[in-house]
Amino acid sequence: MKKVRLIEVRSELGAGTRGAGMGIDALRVACLDKGSDYFKRFNAAIVPDLNYTLFDKDLFPNAHRIDNIYTVHKNISNNVEQTIGLGMFPLVLSGDHSNAHGTIAGIKKAYPDKTLGVIWIDAHADIHSPYTSPSGNVHGMPLGMALNLDNLERQINDPAPETLFYWNSLKKLGFDGPKLKPEHLVYVVVRDTEEPEEFIMKKHGLKNFTHSELNQKGAQQVAVEALDILKECDIIYVSFDVDSLDPKFSKGTGTPVETGLTVDQAKRLCFYLLQDPRVVCYEMTEINPTLDTENTMAENAFDILEAATDAILYRESKSIATI
Repeated sequence: MKKVRLIEVRSELGAGTRGAGMGIDALRVACLDKGSDYFKRFNAAIVPDLNYTLFDKDLFPNAHRIDNIYTVHKNISNNVEQTIGLGMFPLVLSGDHSNAHGTIAGIKKAYPDKTLGVIWIDAHADIHSPYTSPSGNVHGMPLGMALNLDNLERQINDPAPETLFYWNSLKKLGFDGPKLKPEHLVYVVVRDTEEPEEFIMKKHGLKNFTHSELNQKGAQQVAVEALDILKECDIIYVSFDVDSLDPKFSKGTGTPVETGLTVDQAKRLCFYLLQDPRVVCYEMTEINPTLDTENTMAENAFDILEAATDAILYRESKSIATI
């Protein structure tokens, strides 16, 4: 059985709201409050975050701080690739969701000849580019990078050459070309999108398991169907943004959206997805304790993290664990 290695990425350079860099430490507080030994059980690699550069002037209005984000993603990619190379399972805890592209780059660097599938559990599609983003926040662009999509059909911005230099460098990071195909991307409970993203989703027929669909089918059936859509994929990466949860469970994330998952649904969903042996990496992201009271989001997220980790540790046993 593979050992789990935590990769801690505190970078919040891609977020529009400050505070996600403290999410990992909020998880650690939740762990202490629960009396768990979780963070003693696993070795952790800490990726330099460059959050100190948030005090510097931002020179990239269409992709804020993309120069420093490139450096962070390079470091994430190297850590993920190294972890996989050591025969360990990378479990990434990150500040904002832009970091997920660094994770995907590391997976493709480790498995350049494998077909990658991605399950993206999130309120947002995160498939923008500097050409289409209304905010310029890079945490709305990681899948645009991974899919190598500029979406020029829906261009609203004219990014500067310096911005495009880093954008094109990010698209090539870890693997020169698209790191996954659109048909190998599955969304779960995405419900807050802009028109350029909706254009891409419709153009490529991207599957999104809606909230009502998940309620109707149940988390286990959605997991089964999501994995079946990716049946041609050799390896799978599961990315869990805590804003996939309904805000009634916590406001502790930068962009909460109504009508999301319950904590129990999220636990079950992650648990059943991660029992598939093709899953080679899991990421949890966007916990922001500065927007919270009593660390509620981190407490809920830690319960989900424990369920996900249990699935990783148990999945190679002969009997399928249940939750």
